[in-house]
Amino acid sequence: MGEIQWTIERIYEALGSPDLAQRFLAEINRAPAHELLTVFAKWERIAKNTLLAVERARELVAFDERGEQLPGEWVDATPRILDQPGSTRGAA
Repeated sequence: MGEIQWTIERIYEALGSPDLAQRFLAEINRAPAHELLTVFAKWERIAKNTLLAVERARELVAFDERGEQLPGEWVDATPRILDQPGSTRGAA
């Protein structure tokens, strides 16, 4: 990932989510000159992490498609999530 030349356009594209990309543009456009590098670095890090997460998800999909056990230790949090207020447990 180090070979990517990060630009405003590249960060925008890497974020994937239109809402997140718009938030990035709003922050970079409103940043005072002395804060531009800090804001850019923040969003560059977010974009890099997003690309890494997508890459990892694709790897896991490949394991699943081959019917293989997913690597790592996995905890099923479904019951905990469904017990949270606002969950749709039991809704049809």
